[in-house]
Amino acid sequence: MPDAAAPGAAAPLFDIDARPETYCGEQPMLPCRLFWNLTHSPDATRFVHDYRLDLWTNRLAVIVITLVIALTLRRVAHRAITRITVRMAEGTKPERLRERGRTAHDGSTALLTERRRQRAQTLGSVLRSIASIVIMGTAVFSALGELGLNLTPVLASASVIGVAVGFGAQNIVKDFLAGLFMLLEDQFGVGDVVDVGPAKGTVEAVTLRVTRLRDVNGVVWYIRNGEILRVGNESQNWARAVLDIPVDYGEDTAKVKEVLKTTADELAADPAWSDIVLEEPSVWGVQGLTGEAVVVRLVVKTAPGKQGDVARELRERVKVAFDAAGVTVATPPPA
Repeated sequence: MPDAAAPGAAAPLFDIDARPETYCGEQPMLPCRLFWNLTHSPDATRFVHDYRLDLWTNRLAVIVITLVIALTLRRVAHRAITRITVRMAEGTKPERLRERGRTAHDGSTALLTERRRQRAQTLGSVLRSIASIVIMGTAVFSALGELGLNLTPVLASASVIGVAVGFGAQNIVKDFLAGLFMLLEDQFGVGDVVDVGPAKGTVEAVTLRVTRLRDVNGVVWYIRNGEILRVGNESQNWARAVLDIPVDYGEDTAKVKEVLKTTADELAADPAWSDIVLEEPSVWGVQGLTGEAVVVRLVVKTAPGKQGDVARELRERVKVAFDAAGVTVATPPPA
């Protein structure tokens, strides 16, 4: 401790031998300590301490460091998420999708790439937003706490506002959550032919809020994800072409079944169709019986999304085969 100055004596401009506690208090803060070590000026150091400049400098430094760390973490998180999503978009199909077998897009690299890209971009956007909210929200609350603000009323007000906004925007929240789970579960993607109830068509785009379909007539449908209660996907695993063929009541059903089976087998053996027909065609037999007609069902398991093409080709071949075999197709009764 320095010797006390005599009454009426001027305070020294510099006091090199004194310790920071002399002028900064018993527990000097880092800014006051640094200021003393740099200046060794009693008056200037007292000014810094008495006017709480050391306290505010310390708080400002903590806030700045907190924000710098938060921004750094946010940048690192965004880069990591972007790297992962880019790999998802450019990589091969996930193992879970490969286990499903063939899909309607096995021959279309462009559709698969676009599907993965949209899915990866959407998930990446969601993850980046979550990371930003968590990291920056924590940093802001830490900064407010460092300033000495009482956060309890702020949190209470935010909770009330959040409940009000959530209640008013519950449909939007519902759409986003439904879209997120549809993407995570890969219920459908770009290029799939789906039936979502209000509309049926080919998926052109999937976002968190809206799914865009184009039906067979070319009409574009925008369907909110929260309104999709069920999804029928015709483009996963396999499909089935089902033909119910009515023949005249007097025809020999055994002969009809033989003609149908032979025709379907020829289609399956055709090199142009062998990759599309997945299993040996099957004639299930008589599906319906009326006074005018006997309905015989023919079933062919196909690659997904190709059942329509197979059914149309089969009808043409069945017509030719029936003409050659003398089988008469039943005439529908007049309306």
